[in-house]
Amino acid sequence: MPRGGGTSNGGIIGKKNHTSFGKNTIQSKTSTGCLSATQPGTRLVKALIVAGGGGGGGGTAAGAGAGGLQITEQPVSGNTAYPVTVGGGGTPGPNGNPGGKGNCSAAFGVTSEGGGFGGGNGAVGGPGGSGGGGAVPARAGGCGTACQGNDGGTGSPDPGGPGPGTNYGAGAGGGASAAGADGTSGPHPGSTGGGTGGAGSPVTSTFGSAPQPFYIANSSCRGATACGVFAGGGGGGNRHASGAPQAGGTGGGGKGGLSCAAGVNGTTNSGGGGGGGGNNGAGGTGGPGYILVKELTKASGVWSMQSQFQAKQQGTWPSRFFGEVDYLLIAGGGAGGGAQASNAYGGGGAGGYIESYCTPGTPSIKVFSPVITVTVGGGGTAVTPFSAGNTNGENSVIVNGCTTLTAIGGGRGGGNTYPYPVPGPNAESGQPGGSGGGGMGGFRTPNPLTTAGSSLCSQGNAGGAGSVNDAGAPSGGRGAGGGGGAGGAGSAAPQGGPGGSGKASSITGSPVTRAGGGGGGNYGIAGGGNAGPGGGGSGTGGPVAGPAPSGSANTGGGGGGAGSLDSPVRNSGQGGSGVAILRYPTSMTGTIAPGDNSIACAPGSTKVATFTVSGTITFS
Repeated sequence: MPRGGGTSNGGIIGKKNHTSFGKNTIQSKTSTGCLSATQPGTRLVKALIVAGGGGGGGGTAAGAGAGGLQITEQPVSGNTAYPVTVGGGGTPGPNGNPGGKGNCSAAFGVTSEGGGFGGGNGAVGGPGGSGGGGAVPARAGGCGTACQGNDGGTGSPDPGGPGPGTNYGAGAGGGASAAGADGTSGPHPGSTGGGTGGAGSPVTSTFGSAPQPFYIANSSCRGATACGVFAGGGGGGNRHASGAPQAGGTGGGGKGGLSCAAGVNGTTNSGGGGGGGGNNGAGGTGGPGYILVKELTKASGVWSMQSQFQAKQQGTWPSRFFGEVDYLLIAGGGAGGGAQASNAYGGGGAGGYIESYCTPGTPSIKVFSPVITVTVGGGGTAVTPFSAGNTNGENSVIVNGCTTLTAIGGGRGGGNTYPYPVPGPNAESGQPGGSGGGGMGGFRTPNPLTTAGSSLCSQGNAGGAGSVNDAGAPSGGRGAGGGGGAGGAGSAAPQGGPGGSGKASSITGSPVTRAGGGGGGNYGIAGGGNAGPGGGGSGTGGPVAGPAPSGSANTGGGGGGAGSLDSPVRNSGQGGSGVAILRYPTSMTGTIAPGDNSIACAPGSTKVATFTVSGTITFS
């Protein structure tokens, strides 16, 4: 019986298999030109191709669509520098005119469409990778391209009513993950206006969890990008100066303009759409596109000995695979806010918490390089008196070959310098981090320092806001917010908010709760906010002498916030240091260093390596 072409694969008949030994190397390109040469053994790549976002329309006009976004796997050759095209953003529309369409990006024979323009002066939105929004009155948004983006939103009807209280807004541009929102109209400027830009798409499942050096930093008045999100739509423009927010979509979409204000440009190299201009305002420029390439290490399918040998000789067979390792990684907790007389300060946020063990959708570490290097982040420091020396917690990091995992340090609590309520030179609200720091207690309304810090990259929760007491009564009511924890947000309370709860993990074989937030300090009452379960420090009240409790070591707990009542300066609590825990099968043999770290047996024929200080584990 004839064997056909099966003999080229040792007699195995079926789909032809491919090997690639690209070492999971990642490179990016922000402008048209050639990529760096591929690794010698690379035969397959995964490429993110983001086109330029469209330009926003001008004059109560629509937000633009994001550039088309595609992730594609393509065959390549080793030692080859491939040309790519990175599309520029669309031009902004002058008052009363639509913006320009974004330009296409291309790599490895695949092209992503530029974002559609935002409509202006009664025009519909343009089609594109994602469609641009439609203008007032009730003009339709443009269509997005299948598998690249979504449609733009529709402009609001013109309510036709005279007077400054009547408001309307244009539609928003579509994003890679969601359509742009419709504009709204009516007699209430505070609740009507331009639509919110469609959300962009995260790419972390392919290119690694955030933060990464090749992800785009956040930029004010634009949708967040730092957590690996691209291609957000631009927000719609607004007639009224006090209309509802018309934010750009996550992934670099520009905010729409209020009355007489221009739309905001899309974030550079995010592919975000430009925001629509407010009444008489120009649109925002579209964000240029981006190329991100991962050279794959892969050998899927069934292989004959001959084919495997040939691939190894050609350098395309992946190197030794040691096995898979689960991890729990926690950063250092943030310090609580310091205290001078007559103030109460926020609890520190817990360190960022990321885990693969028993976490669906979060992959373990595939170990191809024998050494895993671990950095354990220290807790945030606190000083007396409060100054700029109070710090966030330090990041904790795991590195194996081209794989890098980063837990973000916890945010420090909010604080101020005396005299109060005038913000001193080092005044600040609760700061963002893995979990956010709590806001300080306030003495006047409004007080921006009572604002809590947010959680970055979904590694925890926000802190709690500080409470305000306009009378400043010594009986209390000026408590600071608790820091956020891995399992829950910090809280606000008149006598100091409790820290957010930590999160339990059974990676060691039994459940242990870590990464609790620090409690908020209190003005005038002995007790501050309770510590968040999982190593947070509790807050203190005015009459309590000494510093607030610190977060527990190797839990990533936030430090407690201090409080004082016309008494000597108080010190806040330090943040707790982080920790890294690796769980791997007993078939893998590991040696850990230095001696402060340890390896122990765990259920299910596994071992657990615990890092309380920075070090390495080497597999053989």
